Amino acid sequence: MTDNRRQRDAAAYRLAALDQDFLLGDSMRGVRFLLEYAKAEEHLRAWGVRSTIVVFGSARARPAEEGKQAAHVNWARWYDEARRFGRIASERGGALHATEHGVRDNVIATGGGGGIMEAANRGASDAGAPSIGFNIRLPREQEPNAFQTPDLTFNFHYFAMRKMHLAMRANALVVFPGGFGTLDELFELMTLRQTGKIEESLPVVLFDRRYWTRVVNFETLIEEGMIERADLDLFTFADDAEDAWNKLVQRGLKAHTPPAGRPAV
Repeated sequence: MTDNRRQRDAAAYRLAALDQDFLLGDSMRGVRFLLEYAKAEEHLRAWGVRSTIVVFGSARARPAEEGKQAAHVNWARWYDEARRFGRIASERGGALHATEHGVRDNVIATGGGGGIMEAANRGASDAGAPSIGFNIRLPREQEPNAFQTPDLTFNFHYFAMRKMHLAMRANALVVFPGGFGTLDELFELMTLRQTGKIEESLPVVLFDRRYWTRVVNFETLIEEGMIERADLDLFTFADDAEDAWNKLVQRGLKAHTPPAGRPAV
């Protein structure tokens, strides 16, 4: 038989699905985008995740540790309250106990890194509930925190697809203090809410009124005609975890009734 090794070794001969050079090329960008949607979607459906409570906030916030002082006076408090909120929401919202059809609602979903995101995932873990981490590949590699459910720990290349997954199952949004990334995520979802691109009843809570009213001068936006005063009804403020949960419920968040013999916490 004539030697055909050169042909069998050629890049063109590789199966397309197994050809990494091809899959990572420019022409396959749309396919990679679809794959990032499909992989996360498959895992979320396998876990019965019907809806989420999205928690944003700074990756820099740290818990108070014995013998150590937090770098910022408010960091430990924000971290502790985000952890408390993750537990409260998981115990009362439907993430802890699936329905008879295997559905879980109001599962905590974060950006998957440290700080506030770690705290919210940690609170869900404290309750024994699953939680989601939508991580993103960055030049300075982001590490997933140790408290998100391993099988719900995702890693995205495309910010747009990550944002889509954060938004598409969101039943509520709780935003703790943060920087550029947090502001980006907040106003992305607020714009979708304002323009009716996502559920009109989506409740939004900004944690720590003092922080947010100093960082964003909402009154100036109204005075300059950039938003309507009615747009301020798109969100409310809370200053502790219990208050944040109550505000979500007051604004229409639906929670599961626990199975018989398992009283609400």
